[in-house]
Amino acid sequence: MKTFTPKSPAKSERKWYLVDATDKVVGRLATEVANILRGKNKPSFTPHLDMGDYVIIINAEKVKLSGNKEDQKEFIHHTGYLGHLRRKSYASVKEKNPTRILQEAITGMIPNNRLKKFILEKLSVYAGTEHPHGGQNPITIKL
Repeated sequence: MKTFTPKSPAKSERKWYLVDATDKVVGRLATEVANILRGKNKPSFTPHLDMGDYVIIINAEKVKLSGNKEDQKEFIHHTGYLGHLRRKSYASVKEKNPTRILQEAITGMIPNNRLKKFILEKLSVYAGTEHPHGGQNPITIKL
């Protein structure tokens, strides 16, 4: 019996999933969503092809962090100039842009290769319960 290897992701049918992030831990939610985006939940997973599905996350403002990370976690960004290391606390990022927390967590769990850009295009994160993807009839999953 020969091993089957898919040649192109066009033959795989992509589904739309809806995830409610209310009271979920950021890291655990991000790993599950990253696996769905990559397609690791399918038996035809191939690392060099984009086989994943679309994921819509709602209620991103209601996620939680485990332990003392609420007080201690910082988002760090360097502009490229000497002495321009920027630090923002978790509370200020959550107040200004609550979707960024989940987006950065999921982005960090996708491998850094040529597919990363295309995989992350299938992710949509919304702070509230409203989203414009009702026409795709997303399947609600509980993670």
